[in-house]
Amino acid sequence: MNISESSAGLGTVLPLTSFENVLLFLFSIVLATAIIFINASVFIAIVMNRSLRNENRFMYMLSTCLSDICTGISYYYAGVMDVRDDYDSPTRTFYIVPTFLGLSYMAILAAQSDRYHAVSAPFKYSQRMTRNRTLLVILAYWVYAFILVAVNNLVTTGVAKAVTGLGTFVANIFSIIIMIGLNLRLFVIAKFQLEREPPSEERDNKRASIYLIIIVAVCFLIAWLPWFLLMTVCTFRGGSCFPFRNDGTDPLRILARVNALITPLLYIRGCAPLKSTIMVKVWRMPCCKSKG
Repeated sequence: MNISESSAGLGTVLPLTSFENVLLFLFSIVLATAIIFINASVFIAIVMNRSLRNENRFMYMLSTCLSDICTGISYYYAGVMDVRDDYDSPTRTFYIVPTFLGLSYMAILAAQSDRYHAVSAPFKYSQRMTRNRTLLVILAYWVYAFILVAVNNLVTTGVAKAVTGLGTFVANIFSIIIMIGLNLRLFVIAKFQLEREPPSEERDNKRASIYLIIIVAVCFLIAWLPWFLLMTVCTFRGGSCFPFRNDGTDPLRILARVNALITPLLYIRGCAPLKSTIMVKVWRMPCCKSKG
């Protein structure tokens, strides 16, 4: 391998030869930093608050934040450098960086299914989904994701592309079923149940929780479906799924990473205990301390 190939394998900084490239460079730095900061704040807040840790939904939130922190860290390379994270690219990350995005995807799907189960069958849910079983589900999709990493790096490029294409197609089906079908049913069931309850603070909290789930699902679909659809079409057509120069200039890849910032912000906005813990214990804002 000569020197030029070696340097190509490490990647180089996006060429700052135009005003647009400078803006993209700064945007990538800011986005990566914001993803890390916000997700780390949510992660620390949940770890510090025992009442939050006692709820299964926050275990999925911890998983999402951990994978998104890794996404933010990796974006300093994939977004700032001149990187094409494709199978045949010398600057690829051997499927590791996309896996962190995939883990976030799986965590959100699992959390949506968990909330649907909790609302549609609350008594059975409390018996079935214990803390240990919830943690086992989380561990299972983390192990599954990195088994796929190993498989993609051990088989030939053609086989790896076929596996990824099939996985993407199945992921699209699950996304439609869970994010659209289950959430519509969840909204109808929750609305019917809430109408039967007398007005109270608990009822308002449940209503806010349902709305938060719906909003997270909508943002998720907006951010992810374009990329999944492109991957599916390109894979079955047999063409290249990398129409842009690099990761830093690909709007579909950027959109998926923006979702890693939007999701924790929605959690903070929609969950009062989480927001309070972050403001008081993590960010230590004096105004919030005085109110507490």
